[in-house]
Amino acid sequence: MSTETPPALTKILGRHDVLALAFGAMIGWGWVVLSGEMTTRAGTVGSALAFVLGAVMVLLVGLTYAELTAALSRAGGEIVFTFAGIGPRASFICGWSLVLAYMTVVAFEVVSLPTVIGYVATGLNVGYLYTVAGWDIHLPWVLVGIAGALVIGIVNYFGIRMSSFLQGAAATTLFLVGLAFFIPGNLRGDTVNLAPRFVSLEGFFRVVIMTPFLFLGFDVIPQVAEEIKIPFRAVGKLIWISIAMAMSWYVLVQWTVGLNLDATARESSTLVTADAMTAVYNSPWGGRVLIFGGVLGILTSWNAFFIGASRLLFAMARGGMLPPVFAKLHPRYESPVAVIVLLTAISSLAPFFGRQVLVWLVDAGGLATVLGYFLVTLSFLRLRKQHPELERPYKTPAPKLVGSLALVTTVLFILLYLPGSPSALIWPQEWLIVLVWTALGIAFYLSSSTPTTDQAKAILGPYSKKLL
Repeated sequence: MSTETPPALTKILGRHDVLALAFGAMIGWGWVVLSGEMTTRAGTVGSALAFVLGAVMVLLVGLTYAELTAALSRAGGEIVFTFAGIGPRASFICGWSLVLAYMTVVAFEVVSLPTVIGYVATGLNVGYLYTVAGWDIHLPWVLVGIAGALVIGIVNYFGIRMSSFLQGAAATTLFLVGLAFFIPGNLRGDTVNLAPRFVSLEGFFRVVIMTPFLFLGFDVIPQVAEEIKIPFRAVGKLIWISIAMAMSWYVLVQWTVGLNLDATARESSTLVTADAMTAVYNSPWGGRVLIFGGVLGILTSWNAFFIGASRLLFAMARGGMLPPVFAKLHPRYESPVAVIVLLTAISSLAPFFGRQVLVWLVDAGGLATVLGYFLVTLSFLRLRKQHPELERPYKTPAPKLVGSLALVTTVLFILLYLPGSPSALIWPQEWLIVLVWTALGIAFYLSSSTPTTDQAKAILGPYSKKLL
């Protein structure tokens, strides 16, 4: 039996750090680049209501996360919950699904950075290389994305102190830019511009299936639970607070864009939200300020999911699910160096695939997200039944009702992605992303060693005595 102590992380993060991490993760670049497509699909009011429906599902799941994160405060979050509630196989599936979800967000932001830079600067559309799905790839465009990937990788190499400082500063400034758009935009906008308010039921659900991807982020909190130094009960509260903040943000974006741009302007715009802020201030500087906010959103989401993916892979490796090299920590900065190098290398490849890949990644990542949510919710219900004695610093109100509703809702969301649904994933592009990732997961799972008591203790940590 192994006597080696599994690597552990140090508690550093405070309330502001945790909230900035979750809120910044959920507010990336999608609110700038996707709002036009969403209003076209579902209408201005329809797209806003789609976010409300998506938030209901996410909030139900978030309440289960809140209780579990406070009760099992261990890096890797979901793999700990599912290992304790269901078992090692479900734990691997959940962890591997969420790695895909996180990596699709990282790739989304890598491709978004040169897109937004190209909106305000010239010179990125030279040096043509090739075309992917109708999108021309240019060398400067690729180099900007790679440079961003290297910067995020280097920041995370220097540990959670450096990355959380960057996150806090960027998220606070992003919030102020949002206020500068929402307040005057609602005071000066015209409700006549909201037409069409609703397009079709199919379009509505096409937007609904995009929302889990955009709300993905509150679940970064359990990934860094081992590094949070505030009371466990407060951690639970911050999860649902961050979800409520993100829902308000996205609804206000759709509504404010609708008030300030008519349907013709929205359909012809490259970046609808930026053009809406230009209209609010009747000056191109308005759009540039919002683009600056979009860049901050890219950084906060990119950095948060890079942190989340690195902690998730670290925890899986610590538990014997992945090669042990990914569980090695830097002796000074306590960062999982091998994981950071791998994530940086993978994310550097994203710009070579172009902007059209964004929509494919959104939908494929959404399916991976709700699958992870389903397994966590099921674990929540099973742990409530199997381990009622488990200390729960934050207790979800009406746990059976909330857990059951969350379970049903996640199942319904999963069905929205499957063939036969009007919002099913597109073949072959989106399904190939899912299938290739599934094949890689099967290969890793079959090559990993059979779960042992030591591996269970490495995953559960101090909670193993009560749960094993």
